[in-house]
Amino acid sequence: MQQVKKGDTVRVHYHGKLNDGSTFDSSDGRAPLEFVVGNGQVIKGFDDAVMSMAVGEKKTVTIPVHEAYGERSDENMVRYPITEFPADIKPEVGMELHMSDDQGHVFPVIVAEVTDDSVLLDANHPLAGEPLTFEIELVEIA
Repeated sequence: MQQVKKGDTVRVHYHGKLNDGSTFDSSDGRAPLEFVVGNGQVIKGFDDAVMSMAVGEKKTVTIPVHEAYGERSDENMVRYPITEFPADIKPEVGMELHMSDDQGHVFPVIVAEVTDDSVLLDANHPLAGEPLTFEIELVEIA
């Protein structure tokens, strides 16, 4: 029986949960997730989990923080002058905004704090600092 190896294109169904049992993502009701194993298209722990699986196989894996989205970092918290915001945007705590870096990469940030003169933006991935548990079913090796 064929097993997944690095470079294979695979399709998987998955259900992702946090330690408290809540679901953060799932392919339920959608097409299977397709990616090339070992290409960095998914988090390392997920990539590693599908290695050597066979079509039809199911497994549950818990991915540690360092193989998921990493630890939360204070370096990803940025204080931004409120005067630099466009006039049509009134920042509020919890609001998601999109910023771009010097290379033009766009990334989401969450407004963590608003003061009279600045806004604290959190650029950490929402799942940073969380171990992730996935139920994975290998549907196809393309």
